[in-house]
Amino acid sequence: MEKSNRSLKDLDLNALFIGDKAENGQLYKDLLNKLVDEHLGWRKNYIPSDPNMIGPEDQNSPAFKKTVGHMKTVLDQLSERIRTESVPWHSAGRYWGHMNSETLMPALLAYNYAMLWNGNNVAYESSPATSQMEEEVGQEFARLMGYDYGWGHIVADGSLANLEGLWYARNIKSLPFAMKEVNPELVAGKSDWELLNMPTKEIMDLLENAGSQIDEVKKRSARSGKNLQRLGKWLVPQTKHYSWMKAADIIGIGLDQVVPVPIDSNYRMDIQALESIIRKYAAEKTPILGVVGVAGSTEEGAVDGIDKIVALRQKLQKEGIYFYLHVDAAYGGYARALFLDEDDQFIPYKNLQKVHAENHVFTEDKEYIKPEVYAAYKAFDQAESITIDPHKMGYVPYSAGGIVIQDIRMRDTISYFATYVFEKGADIPALLGAYILEGSKAGATAASVWAAHHTLPLNVTGYGKLEGASIEGAHRYYDFLKNLKFEVAGKRISVHPLISPDFNMVDYVLKEDGNDDLIEMNRLNHAFYEQASYVKGSLYGKEYIVSHTDFAIPDYGDSPLAFVESLGFSEAEWRHAGKVTIIRASVMTPYMNQRENFDYFAPRIKKAIQADLEKVYASVNQKENV
Repeated sequence: MEKSNRSLKDLDLNALFIGDKAENGQLYKDLLNKLVDEHLGWRKNYIPSDPNMIGPEDQNSPAFKKTVGHMKTVLDQLSERIRTESVPWHSAGRYWGHMNSETLMPALLAYNYAMLWNGNNVAYESSPATSQMEEEVGQEFARLMGYDYGWGHIVADGSLANLEGLWYARNIKSLPFAMKEVNPELVAGKSDWELLNMPTKEIMDLLENAGSQIDEVKKRSARSGKNLQRLGKWLVPQTKHYSWMKAADIIGIGLDQVVPVPIDSNYRMDIQALESIIRKYAAEKTPILGVVGVAGSTEEGAVDGIDKIVALRQKLQKEGIYFYLHVDAAYGGYARALFLDEDDQFIPYKNLQKVHAENHVFTEDKEYIKPEVYAAYKAFDQAESITIDPHKMGYVPYSAGGIVIQDIRMRDTISYFATYVFEKGADIPALLGAYILEGSKAGATAASVWAAHHTLPLNVTGYGKLEGASIEGAHRYYDFLKNLKFEVAGKRISVHPLISPDFNMVDYVLKEDGNDDLIEMNRLNHAFYEQASYVKGSLYGKEYIVSHTDFAIPDYGDSPLAFVESLGFSEAEWRHAGKVTIIRASVMTPYMNQRENFDYFAPRIKKAIQADLEKVYASVNQKENV
């Protein structure tokens, strides 16, 4: 991104969305019409001497007109179904559920425009314009993460990005054995244990030194099926995203190699437990293939101590133990823009609040960023690979995931070349299909992400303001929930937020005062969720929409116990119930950072909760009287 695009001091987020009430709807239509006209002109001006393929006689024929009428009918049906059955993500202060929100107008317009060309970014010859854009987006991902020699690209979603991260780890970890087989001199004097604990950079340096033998080394790596069970364990937080199990299955290391690491009462990875697990396996001469740290967990928005994982790896490396580090920042990756100045330098913590104030990141001068969260993001550049999803906190339309790697040389460990699509060694940007899991992929997605990045710089002056709006809105919501109480059917019900958010996820429970039955509380929260979601009634008429989840012992261990006990339940009751049902909100709305906006919606949310609770208790009473 050019210097002129890296700073936008006077950026106004309100200009970048269609708006809750389509306030910028005419602007969107005007820009879309302009782009469509330019596309139509492009068609007309390509070899203008060529004859028209569709003539007036065709357009005036009965069959033509009948077909157009049929098409309009189908589109009317489509519109009706989507309008009546879709979730109102765009709502400024009514939707407090899944991780979706208003999408950026420039991203929508770029997608609308680029899809008219239907570029396929698998190969440069199929999509020169959007392939170059994806190459630039990958470089922007790398710069965002602090990688000097990194590379990245867009994938369909975070699950595929995670799969690709494990693919890198598997292949890289297996290369020393392949080198020993092809050219023993490359790894002379190293034991099998040492081969299994070589740092990634050292392996990349050796692969580079393999010269003409690189292809033969790759052929004998994990892709051959050899040594898969020797590569070791893949450690993920106890709250592991389901994508990691899928990835282990597909990549072939096996589900038994995926080991959960306990999380603490803040829902972050327990670093002491991580060290104990690694040392236990090392004592058995079982290597650690890799460790996954999460930045923005999908249930709590928790940010693992990436800096602590890095420090642990540095300590263990002195003892001959090394593991690959992947950061799953599918949700929280874009938040790194909060910490970068206009020159992409990481802002010192002591200056952070001042820089945020200068750039109007938050509307109030408060310390919204926890020191431990800052430290975690600062350490991102020490990870080998990172997942980041533009279609989450990048505010880009689905589907747009992403992955970025620390060392561009890593991509050669997973590359394949199909001669009919791309030529190895060709001097054109990113022979993308050779280096990725996917085949055909939409060029429109690359255009959409590119437009978003070039409208909002990936630093504190651009995306930092958008991430900040979401985080400040989450804190307003959290503070609002802390004081909520309701009187329903002779019962007093209090709202109990889970934890102060690391990022922008806010969770809470509803509890009857005096209730000591956790199962009953879980029933109340699930019944409330059904009333305040798509489950019951029309979404279009709901004034408050939420999501939910369960923190169950098989997935969370005892990490929720402190919260459960703070509600007045015993440990025995926790074990009896086996879970706690949580109301969950991904606060992505870019409007609730403004106090006047939040103050408008707050009493209406409270009224909607009251109404939904009354429906829940009316239903319970009705069942009891039957």
